[in-house]
Amino acid sequence: MRILLTNDDGIQAVGIRDLYKGLVAAGHEVTVVAPISEQSAVGHAITIAMPLRVKEFSENGFKGLGVSGTPADCVKLALTTLCPSPPDLVVSGINAGANVGVDIIYSGTVSAATEGALMGYPALAVSHDDYAPGDLTGQGRYVAEFLASRPWEVAPPRCVLNLNFPSCPVDEVKGIRLCPPTSAVYNDWYVTRQDPRGRNYYWLTGVIPPEALASDTDRAILTEGYITLTPLRFDFTDRDTMERLAGRLGAAPGGSAG
Repeated sequence: MRILLTNDDGIQAVGIRDLYKGLVAAGHEVTVVAPISEQSAVGHAITIAMPLRVKEFSENGFKGLGVSGTPADCVKLALTTLCPSPPDLVVSGINAGANVGVDIIYSGTVSAATEGALMGYPALAVSHDDYAPGDLTGQGRYVAEFLASRPWEVAPPRCVLNLNFPSCPVDEVKGIRLCPPTSAVYNDWYVTRQDPRGRNYYWLTGVIPPEALASDTDRAILTEGYITLTPLRFDFTDRDTMERLAGRLGAAPGGSAG
């Protein structure tokens, strides 16, 4: 297949390099278009107030294009301008850190895949439950094998498949589980510190309380050592509330999404 590969950790990150190796070794034609610098947690931001610049990277058997923008920028620019031919699939990852629950909203990794899906391409987001991975070669091979099963053929248009690896080595994984995202959210706080000039600055941190996790959702299952797979659909309409508002306001609700 022809695959557009991107990420949000930057084009020099371990995850995208090991995923590239796994996909190329499986015989796929891979075009890499990824941010030059880390763009974690930028969500679906796009650049509109300045131009995008592109830099070629080629070293140690890897080649790709680095973009001075966000993950969504990379996919939009690639699919409209940079790809030599339309890809069969958009893959984003392997991200350093899981993208489960509310992280799906913040994630540049998932947003890059979502941009591909919105533009009409099958899309896969891949993440690993470790913020400092050293070697993701096994995970890269697993993704190539996963793609051989052609899971997107049963997915509807504009669906993103969200795949997360647990922090253990691939040969220690207990299996793969289909599951919904957890609805639990972070308890956030900011650590306050001072710079050398005595001015305060603030560093976000937070945790999802373990007791808030349902056992059949992605965060809990990933922690147990399973790979999680969640199909994502980005339809933001609250249809139950639409029906209630229609009754209150005397206005007929609109049609289905499309």
